[in-house]
Amino acid sequence: MKAPDLWGALPLPAFVLDGQDVIEAANPAAEGFLNRSARALSGCHIRSCLTMEAPLEEGLGRVRRTGAPLFINDVGTPGTDGLGDRGCTIQISPYGEGPKRDGRLLLLVSPQETSGPLAHGRPARKAAKSAIGMAEMLAHEIKNPLAGITGAAQLLAMNLAGNDRELTDLIVSECRRIVLLLERVEQFGNLSPPQCRPVNLHDALDRARRSAALGQAAGMTFREDFDPSLPSTWADPDQLQQVFLNLITNAAQAAGKDGGTITLRSYYDQALRLRDHGGKGRALPLQVEIIDDGPGLPPEIADEIFEPFVSGRENGTGLGLALVSKIITDHGGLIGVRSRPGRTVFRISLPQAPPLPDGDADGG
Repeated sequence: MKAPDLWGALPLPAFVLDGQDVIEAANPAAEGFLNRSARALSGCHIRSCLTMEAPLEEGLGRVRRTGAPLFINDVGTPGTDGLGDRGCTIQISPYGEGPKRDGRLLLLVSPQETSGPLAHGRPARKAAKSAIGMAEMLAHEIKNPLAGITGAAQLLAMNLAGNDRELTDLIVSECRRIVLLLERVEQFGNLSPPQCRPVNLHDALDRARRSAALGQAAGMTFREDFDPSLPSTWADPDQLQQVFLNLITNAAQAAGKDGGTITLRSYYDQALRLRDHGGKGRALPLQVEIIDDGPGLPPEIADEIFEPFVSGRENGTGLGLALVSKIITDHGGLIGVRSRPGRTVFRISLPQAPPLPDGDADGG
């Protein structure tokens, strides 16, 4: 299929922007999304055509500065064609090669809830929520018979020896492994709201690193690139540590038994601001990156890696990164990833803690 055919067949609204954020091209899906022809859209500033509750200019500028794609989740986009408000994910990426790029960007809009011509079934997030609910119910029902199987195997083992004893031990160990998996499913659905207070990001990263170094990341080399002046964030310290531990453990598992290097980086980016559905702006200046030199994410799942039950490992549950995304979203933050063989970067953007009254101490 030729490139023009691919552009026309792309099911998501897509825009090519020049260096001044003016629309150079819009695909047929974008025409339907905005109810305007590509000719009418060409030459218009993207902000005048695409109304959204997000600081679009800041996101476009960030992609140009870093050269890295940016995902903005759960953006409110009031429809211009009478279809009402829509929840969307915005993806912004550099466009073109070498000197021809010249600040050009590709902007994709992924509607999460639509009606009319763009609707093709239930939104992905609602489907995922239903799948999680079903998994929680099954987890609860399966744990009871598993306990009976484990107990029966242990009773049998008392009168067995040799190879037969090894088989009952295998039954017990596998049942326990399944129970741990089921508990992770239940944990995903029952995560309590964050109990936020000021948290020192470097303390949380250090605790997660030390914990991982005693387990899955025992063979990894760690490097730190911290901004020592970074202020505290507003977060639940236990949940934040869980996020960092999950990401560090994933990085170690990706590296395999040969080990590798994990870099923990922090910095301040005052340009990143998002606007919530109520129209109030919120700043997310605190940036944390967890970088590994493993093989990278499989391309076929790279865009879905934060969805439940999506995993790049043969025996992975697909819940670890979904839980990470849920926690960061509950904290009002953002998480994104960019990956290629030899370098995978998970970037978390978080709010700064509000000023404390005189006499209160910063938590960590």
